[in-house]
Amino acid sequence: MSRYTGPVCRLCRRETATSKTGEKIKLFLKGDRCLTKKCAVERRGTAPGQKTQGKARQKISEYGRQLREKQKMRRYYGVIEAQFENYFREAARVPGQTGKTFLQLLERRFDNVIYRLNLASSRKQARQIITHRHFRINGRPCNIPSYILKPGDVITIGERSQKSPLLAASIEAAKGSRVPEWLVFDEPSLSAKMQSIPAREHIDTPVDEQLIVEYYSR
Repeated sequence: MSRYTGPVCRLCRRETATSKTGEKIKLFLKGDRCLTKKCAVERRGTAPGQKTQGKARQKISEYGRQLREKQKMRRYYGVIEAQFENYFREAARVPGQTGKTFLQLLERRFDNVIYRLNLASSRKQARQIITHRHFRINGRPCNIPSYILKPGDVITIGERSQKSPLLAASIEAAKGSRVPEWLVFDEPSLSAKMQSIPAREHIDTPVDEQLIVEYYSR
């Protein structure tokens, strides 16, 4: 299964339309645009597709809730279906809470860490600049967005890459910005370090991971 290349705003609108609480769910797939009035969720909070006037909203089943939660989390991190399931299987083999371990694995992905460090406006952009070999992990170039970082790993930016207009703007935006407690960004050296595995309270992903555990445990 290939990566989704269609209009990403449709994905946010789908999750908002099926939200049980009626809250506006944003997956932040378009970076800063999601914070403006141009955001599709703000302009059109309905699900994508043809509308039938007067049609009653169908009650979602328990399986439907589990499926929607799985889709929301997968789209949030930008992971394809097979890879997403592999992460779950890997988390299930680790003793402890499977849902929390699953979230921690996704948070430790290289592309997500670059996004959390505010060095990219979205995870999609983070994947792009990673594949262009702009970053190093522990002194070695790494162009694998799915690489899972470990506590103690140090991320640096190549000297030539620092002169790139795109990265220069991202670096400037990252300076003084807030990063999660499990990460640290050193402005003078333009380096970052993963201090520890993120605790659940430090992960702000709007998802109920227990529903996903139940989905894969059927």
